[in-house]
This record gives sequence, C-alpha cells and structure tokens, in this order.
Amino acid sequence: MQEFTQSGGVRPFGVSLLVAGFDDEGPQLYQVDPSGSYFSWKASAMGKNVSNAKTLLEKRYTDDMELDDAVHTTILTLKEGFEGQIFEKNIEIGIIGTDKKFRQVILFLGV
Repeated sequence: MQEFTQSGGVRPFGVSLLVAGFDDEGPQLYQVDPSGSYFSWKASAMGKNVSNAKTLLEKRYTDDMELDDAVHTTILTLKEGFEGQIFEKNIEIGIIGTDKKFRQVILFLGV
C-alpha cells in the first residue's frame, strides 16, 4: 500500500484500520494508516482522544494479562473516546484465541 502512494497523482487510501488476528507466532495487531504505512502493536487505539486511550493502554496492558482484564481494559479504553454512555447495544468486542476462531464477547454492562 505504501508503494502505491509513491506514484504521482494518487491519493492516500483515506482510512485507518486496526487489524487483529492470530497466527503461528501468536496474536497479531496491525494499524494501517491512510498513507499505506502499517505498524505492529501489542495494544493500540485510534480516533477521538487517542493520546488518552494510548496512555491508558500503556499503564494497564501486560503480555500476561487474563482475558477478563483485557476485556475490562478494552472497555475502559473505548470510554476514553466515547460520547454518551456505553451499553451492550452500542459496542461490540471480539476475541481470537489460540484455536484461531473469532468469537464475540457477550457484554453485560451495568446501567
């Protein structure tokens, strides 16, 4: 993608993505920005209040955290850039385990 943007007269792709997966080396997370550049992360965020969200991840993320702690950290990070209240109906969280299958986490958030 980055090579594509080196040609004259082309525009950047215009979308940033966080792409997660699981391969033979373990969990993988990549961020792709509009220029076509990509970066590998252990944990990352993008969007509104990204600096606050990344600061929270730097403080809370560890390589050996339990799944419940990871989901809790994810919800706290989402709250950094979220307007209004977070409910089960306005966020979705998914996990990819060692079996390499994607599963949606069922959330029960208190009112």
